[in-house]
Amino acid sequence: MAGTASIDFTKMHGLGNDFVIIDAITRPRTLAPEQVRLIADRHFGVGCDQVLMVEPPNNPEADFYYRIFNADGTEAEQCGNGARCFARFVYQHGLINRRNMVLETRSGMTQVAILDNDQVTADMGRPQPLILLNDQPLQPPSTYSTSVGEHEVTFTAVSMGNPHAVVTVDNVEQAPVDSLGRQLGGRRDLFPQGVNVGFMRVGGNDRIRLRVYERGTGETLACGSGACAAFYAAYSRDLVGDHALVDLPGGQLAVSWGEDKKSVLMTGPATFVFSGNIEL
Repeated sequence: MAGTASIDFTKMHGLGNDFVIIDAITRPRTLAPEQVRLIADRHFGVGCDQVLMVEPPNNPEADFYYRIFNADGTEAEQCGNGARCFARFVYQHGLINRRNMVLETRSGMTQVAILDNDQVTADMGRPQPLILLNDQPLQPPSTYSTSVGEHEVTFTAVSMGNPHAVVTVDNVEQAPVDSLGRQLGGRRDLFPQGVNVGFMRVGGNDRIRLRVYERGTGETLACGSGACAAFYAAYSRDLVGDHALVDLPGGQLAVSWGEDKKSVLMTGPATFVFSGNIEL
């Protein structure tokens, strides 16, 4: 790649799930996978779980096109924590003067509302079937069992615009998130596009404890779409009601059904860290 590019960025996080956000509207640009990997590198770059790009929408019903790049340079379809940070970024930077907005992603439209006290609600849509290779479940969620190494693993497959496999465990803190998440997520015979693997335990009072191994990144401190997938997996088994609090290593998200149970709503913080400039 010839020459270097100077890129302004803002670092944000949602419960420790951190992002580098780049305005590609004011100054249009694209990023190659190796540039994404450098930005995300915590030793030689800025450091983040995902890089988010603010671009003009393709659909006239949307306010922005929201692109998500994992730390390994691959592009994702959806990211709940990122959507909340994205919304606060464009509002605070004057790219929009409304607190309610529609974001266009690879998986469709996401409605986002900025609340008070740095809280943001994202309408994550209705859970959809996650079609595994050579299998076509009719309704989400669908439960499967498969061998991973020497272990038989049962998981719930559901799509929140991106793919999730939710595994119920007795102890979330002791769950083999890295090893099993990497192995199950790498089963391309089941998940051609990879999968985010959640490790869930449901407690009393509609509380869910969750850790998530995200494809292309590894374990993160929080995963918004993963929290919604876990909520739906628990709801489908009558383990929680219409509302639940999801406790992740980085903090807590409130997840609930929207009006008429047409979609899942997620509310949590979106926090600014710092702004800067990087030469690529």
